[in-house]
Amino acid sequence: MSRSSDPEKTAMVEDDVKSVMDEHDHKTSKASLTADETASRHSSDSSSIGHASEESDVLEPLEHVISPALQEVIQIQTATSIGSSVARPMEFEVDFGDDDNPREWSFWFRAWMTFVVSFSTWVVVLYSTTYTSSIPGLINEFHVQSETVATLGVTTYLLGLGLGSLVWAPVSELYGRKPVYVCCLFVFTLLILPACLATSLTEILVIRFFGALFGAALIANSAGTVVDISTEETRALVLSLWSIAPLNGPVTGPVIGGFVYQYLATVAMVFTKETYAPTILKAKAARLRKETDDDRWWTRYDMNMSPTDVIKLNLTRPFVLFFTEPILWFFNLWISIVYGILYLCFVAYPIVFTEHRGWGPGLTGLSFVGIGIGTTIGILGEPLWRRIINAHPRDPKTGRIPPEATARILIIGSILTPIGQLVFAWTSLPPTHWAVPIAFGIPFGLGNSFSFIYGSNYLAGAYGIYAASALAGNAVTRSLLGGLLPLAGPKLFAALTPQWASTFLGLLEVALIPIPFVFWRYGERIRAKSPAIRNLREDQERIERRAARAHRRKERMQQKSVADAPVEPETV
Repeated sequence: MSRSSDPEKTAMVEDDVKSVMDEHDHKTSKASLTADETASRHSSDSSSIGHASEESDVLEPLEHVISPALQEVIQIQTATSIGSSVARPMEFEVDFGDDDNPREWSFWFRAWMTFVVSFSTWVVVLYSTTYTSSIPGLINEFHVQSETVATLGVTTYLLGLGLGSLVWAPVSELYGRKPVYVCCLFVFTLLILPACLATSLTEILVIRFFGALFGAALIANSAGTVVDISTEETRALVLSLWSIAPLNGPVTGPVIGGFVYQYLATVAMVFTKETYAPTILKAKAARLRKETDDDRWWTRYDMNMSPTDVIKLNLTRPFVLFFTEPILWFFNLWISIVYGILYLCFVAYPIVFTEHRGWGPGLTGLSFVGIGIGTTIGILGEPLWRRIINAHPRDPKTGRIPPEATARILIIGSILTPIGQLVFAWTSLPPTHWAVPIAFGIPFGLGNSFSFIYGSNYLAGAYGIYAASALAGNAVTRSLLGGLLPLAGPKLFAALTPQWASTFLGLLEVALIPIPFVFWRYGERIRAKSPAIRNLREDQERIERRAARAHRRKERMQQKSVADAPVEPETV
């Protein structure tokens, strides 16, 4: 049969040629970019990942949280040889069944999982500020000459959290979330003992750094675990409930603490299950290969990349985005300063209430109650804040609410934070009743919770699957400033007095107010000039073209099979 007489075959050949050319263009453009600029071959939500289907050689959205590095590997491999029916027979792809999908577990077990990861994250964050209540005792015990030196325990801990957050996220992709949780919490727990038995401040500083380094496994992965076990309908609620504990960790740290909480966190984590989709499915595929003695069983998460390459890709991308993306310059500056001031207050407030009101170490912890109430309001009021966000005009092209909608909440937070700080400044000392400065910790805590939660939401919405890297870079800068600014707290409050020191911090927060306003008004234009987001949109267009060709090809094959099917003779 001639080519001209077989239009179906001609169309299929043309589609194949276009696919090859598209793939060639993709590889050519990829070669001219850095690994960090080609982090994904599809868009969708920040917590989605592709899936090889019969209708397309591209990836359809999954909802399990996976980092951009692994997303890139899966997308490239599934879009080429691994996704083909020859290399990987579709009938041998391993997927979730009725009993092994984390989102199909019983309600009570998923609630238990949420509680355990939330509680464990709270313990790690709580331990960062339990130290502040002991600073006067450390000065006396080890004869420390400077409050600034004694404050280094907060700094080393936050630096450990920042570095550990970069390390444990890629490691969990190789070995699963639960093994990382259990091992890191075990080491974290053991390191409590030498901190208690330390004979010098230097020992405490070093031990706290390594304790935070391992405790950061919860910071890096716990939100992903919550997403693993929640559905689209319940995700916002479950994440809000989960975040109550970690966001209140710094507040409750000066009030309570001790070895028993760390110990219980480790024991509870043992009685959980693995929730990470790649780990579950790869283990299931290995079991099927062994049981059936058939090596054809495979998963979409099988990779031709070494663990070293995966970790390297994860570790480098956050820094590339940090130095090349103007959006991150401003957001990292704003959120990090707000976060640093918060931790500076955790150091300075006890000093103010101890020296000027005569409170003991136990009562000084109560000075943070207002901040805790404000943070809780910010979390539990999520339905109201979501309604404000949904009132934003939708994108006419996509029909979705743009990331700039969250800037509405960020604007409110940027105003509430300095209000709480400035009122505290001029009510913190007698004769003003102590309840007044504590009460104005409520708007301060509410503004901080808005900045952290909805600032992260903005970055996630703006960067799509680049979100994990964008947020990782934000976490590093946040930890750096959160660790360094408290060092200035004692000297700042001693030199300027509590009123003027707090006023200076409040005015610094006032100077940051324009940032969310700028992104609310001009965020779409700024995103349009982002190299990473531009590459993301080009990749999405390429994926959509290939998906459309694959769909047309399947329809033609189905029509051809129906036309070629033999006609059964009619029975009398």
